[in-house]
Amino acid sequence: MALAVNIHELVNGKVIEWERLEFKQGWNPQDVLQTMCAFANDINNWGGGYIIIGIAEKDGRPVLPPAGLNPDSLDRIQGELTTLCHRLEPLYMPVAEPYVLQGKHILAIYCPAGDVRPYTAPASLVKGAQPRFHYIRSGSRTIKAQGEHIRRLQELAARIPYDDRVHPEAQLNDLDLGLIRSFLGEIRSDLFEESSSMPFDQLCRLMNIARGPDEALRPINAGLLFFSREPGRFFPRAWIEVVLRKDEAGKDFTERYFRGPLHHQLREALTFIRTSIIEERVRKVPGQAEAERFFNFPFEAVEEALSNAVYHKSYELGSPIEVQIWPDKIEILSFPGPVPPVTAEVLARNRRIVARDYRNRRVGDFLKELHLTEGRGTGIPTIKRAMELNGSPAPVFETDEDSSYFLTVLPAHDIVPMKGSDEVSDEVSDEVSDEVPLNIRVLHYCIKPRSRAEILEHLGLAVHTTNYNRHIRPLVDEGLLAMTHPDAPRSQHQRYILTEPGRKMLQNI
Repeated sequence: MALAVNIHELVNGKVIEWERLEFKQGWNPQDVLQTMCAFANDINNWGGGYIIIGIAEKDGRPVLPPAGLNPDSLDRIQGELTTLCHRLEPLYMPVAEPYVLQGKHILAIYCPAGDVRPYTAPASLVKGAQPRFHYIRSGSRTIKAQGEHIRRLQELAARIPYDDRVHPEAQLNDLDLGLIRSFLGEIRSDLFEESSSMPFDQLCRLMNIARGPDEALRPINAGLLFFSREPGRFFPRAWIEVVLRKDEAGKDFTERYFRGPLHHQLREALTFIRTSIIEERVRKVPGQAEAERFFNFPFEAVEEALSNAVYHKSYELGSPIEVQIWPDKIEILSFPGPVPPVTAEVLARNRRIVARDYRNRRVGDFLKELHLTEGRGTGIPTIKRAMELNGSPAPVFETDEDSSYFLTVLPAHDIVPMKGSDEVSDEVSDEVSDEVPLNIRVLHYCIKPRSRAEILEHLGLAVHTTNYNRHIRPLVDEGLLAMTHPDAPRSQHQRYILTEPGRKMLQNI
């Protein structure tokens, strides 16, 4: 039975950090037992890890192609694994699944963080009484916990991250099979095909998005956040709120709310910002043949900042993520602030941030699978690098002494293009004559988001599917126009906006 992960991306460390992967060329029960214990203890709240049997390791990285396992040994190994788990205290059961990778048989063992930490394992599997130890992960190694590590494990005993807890009021049917299968299909998991015929409760258990006895199986919070049609029923104000401030005083503004599953609202908010806010600008440099091109806000920085806010906010608090878009900056605010050791002083001194703990380990895993966020500790460096490459002022990261909020400020590029530059301005669209081809007229008109009806009426055509298929859809297919709601093509709020290739086409004309 396949795991809810793409095995090729997993082995290559694209969706899971290397510290959460352990590669073993052959079956070594004692090593596997201790590593399972370490992942179950999950001292850093990263979400457990994976043990891959049949792939050698060098310096914490896989040696490919795989060495592979004898296919006749897979059933025996899985049987031994079940027996091995009874040597852990308390009892702990991972999920194992054989795969064929590059023509070789391997075994993937998923070891989620345990619910009843701390766990212990015997130092040896030889007969007779053996001393027991707490094992933890240190980088990409499994070690015995000692001193301060023991104290931290004891603190974790009754502390399961909120996103990994069972929701007491939700039912299994609050999870949506369509959303689950869409996710599995997008990440290209082998579980996608099996999920069409698998009992729903078994699928939810396998994905670790529901827990409990058969008679009281309930979803965990992360499962509801991603695979419920209306997460707001369980998590008040769990949405992204985008406010467009049209003047510096902030009195003239419009608001947009993005609701639904976390990854849907994140993508829709980013699409709106990319198509309605972000603009490429051009500046002529005297004595230089090529013009300088830059954006008012680099999309990579906005994407990373908003994705980090979705990853790290607390869904126990009834506070939305707020995105304030001003003429000269974008502010992204979430609650509460960062977890230790990240403090206001660390942010103010611009020191390198090495996070030890994470508020939402399962939310992070799902976002990484969907490639909506990167690995641990890369968010702030990515934002800084994107702003620098665009020639923008440095971003600002702020919290207070109580870490009650986290604010990211992305200043706009400080060079505003002069009127008459190579940009396509709003005024141009008013000057397009009726003699211009219809497709060019559509592109000029869609400098601002326009509905299907607005576009066809602007062309003097009936609002009919035939006219849409003839004059609008080809421009979308060619990438010259973009939908503001690409995940919901038939949405009543659908608008069409000029893309960067569309702008460049108009500039060339």
